[in-house]
This record gives sequence, structure tokens and C-alpha cells, in this order.
Amino acid sequence: MFPRRMARLRKARIVGHCRDDGIIQASRPLPSDQPAGTSAAPETLQYCATMTQRSPCKPAEHLRPVTLPSPPRAAPPSPLLGPDDPPPVTVLRPESDSPVLLLCDHASRAIPKALGTLGLDETNLCRHIAYDIGAAEVTRRLSERFGATAVLSGYSRLVIDPNRALNDSTAIPVVSDDVVIPGNRALDRAEEERRIDAIFRPYHAAVAAEVARRRERGQVPVLLSIHSFTPAMRGVARPWHVGILWDHDPRIPIPMIARLRADGRWCVGDNEPYSGRTTLGGTVESHATPAGLPNVLVEVRQDLIATPEGAALWATVLGDALEPILADPGLYEIKLFPRE
Repeated sequence: MFPRRMARLRKARIVGHCRDDGIIQASRPLPSDQPAGTSAAPETLQYCATMTQRSPCKPAEHLRPVTLPSPPRAAPPSPLLGPDDPPPVTVLRPESDSPVLLLCDHASRAIPKALGTLGLDETNLCRHIAYDIGAAEVTRRLSERFGATAVLSGYSRLVIDPNRALNDSTAIPVVSDDVVIPGNRALDRAEEERRIDAIFRPYHAAVAAEVARRRERGQVPVLLSIHSFTPAMRGVARPWHVGILWDHDPRIPIPMIARLRADGRWCVGDNEPYSGRTTLGGTVESHATPAGLPNVLVEVRQDLIATPEGAALWATVLGDALEPILADPGLYEIKLFPRE
């Protein structure tokens, strides 16, 4: 009887919970350090099985446990970045005690070696579709002027855009300014996750860590995000030299627009060429707006900062406009500004 019973056990269908249905009953508790809803991964899984005849499920101590092989594990995604690739994020002046935090989401046009050129030629990889031309140099100079920490992304927005929500279809663009990105077509979820884990999450983790560090010191962080925009889009010229983008927190944008316009030399966009009220899911919107932190997103026309001399000029222009605003103690308060 015993061998025959064991044969029946081997052929039985194992179920993951106890049912009073007269068939083989099995239970497999999760390890104490494993959260519910996840799969255990030991070399073998110990199932304690017993027969019932329309009776409650009870342990069968007189039966030996049935040992079944564990299901095959899915192969982990291969790492995207190799030893010769640049880091996904650069933090300048991490030792700074200033509450000001500079961000540059589109600082680089680098692409991981594993992805080649994404199927693009060098001409397109040098265009605005790949990165914000001149923005990194302006960010570095502002960091130096104010002695402030700056967080710069390490890879092209074409690989994955850190200034997008992950559910945004343009986070990994298939087309940008009418240019098809062959290396981004028909990506599976595993490849998307590789890019998210290697590039997107480290950048946002660095931003979050710098915000947290200031909060721990008792400071109210001020986030300044630096970008650049192309002089024309789809054949339409853009007249602005600089655009100040904001949602509903006016503390930096309104006085900054006023100071830039008072200079008399510049055409200044107020939520132009993009609007901070419709571009949701970006870095500032994620790290500053919900927390009530003062913030602004600055867009400088890229032809004005494409050279070191131009970047230096505009770092001075922006710095002069920001300096009295950042010197106001009333700026450093947590304030929520609900959307209308």
C-alpha cells in the first residue's frame, strides 16, 4: 500500500492552497524573510501532501514530504553599461552646503556601447534630438557661481529621457523631430527595463538624495533645471532667447522674467516655447512641485550657448537674474500651489 500511495502522490496535481475537495492537498509556506506574493527559489521545494476524503486540510505527519524540482528561473537581464561606458549621472560639488540644487536632464549625447548608435548617423547624434546643446556648460558655470551642487545626466535622451514619466510614450522615443530612431523600435519590456535600471533610476536617485540631504540639514531645497531649445521647430522660427517654464509656483519665475525683460536685450518667453503647466511627469514636477519646493525650469535657445563663450555669457545673464531672488530669505519656505 505504501509504494502504491507514493506513486499516486507523484502523479497528483499539486495545488497552492488547501481545498476540501477530496484530492491531494498541498501547502508551500513562504520563507520568513520572503514577502507574500513572491516565488521562493530554493534548489527544491518541499511539499507536504496528504489525501483527504472531504475533510479539512491537516498535516500528514506519517507521510514523507514529496520533493519536487524548482521551476526554472528567468534569466536576469544583462547589464546595459559596461566598464568603458560613462556613469549614468554626474554630481558636481556634492559637498556644497547651499540649498540650491541645479539639474541638467539632457546634459549628454552619450549612448551605451551595447546600443551602438541606435541606428543614427553622427549628424543626428549632434542635434538637439540627442541632448540639450550647451545646457551642461551653463549648468556647470552656474554651479561654480553659486557654489551649488549640480546633478547632470550621463546619457542621451534618445536612450531614455529622464525628464519624462515612465508611462510617457516619448520616454524612449521612436521618432524625434521627424527622425526615426531605429534602435528604439519594437523594444520588449526586458530592454526597456535595462535602460530604466541602468540610466533613469540612478539619475532620479541622485536627485532625490540631494533633495533629502538638504532637508536633513533643515534647509528648503531650491531646484533650478537648465535646458536648451532649438531655434526652429518643423520650419517655424522661435523668437525667444530664453524661456522660463513654471507650473503654479511663481516665487522664482515671475521675478526672474521681470528681471530678464528689464535687461532690454532679450525676448523672454513666459511658459514659451513650452509650458510648464502641460509638461507633466518631468524631473521638477516629480521632485519639487509635490513637495512645495521653490523651482523653475529655464530654456535657453541653443544657438546662443553652443560655444563656450555663449554658455559663459548666458550663465552670467541667468546668474544676475537669479542672484537677488536666491538671496531673499522668504524664498526658502515650503508652499504648495494647487493647480487651477
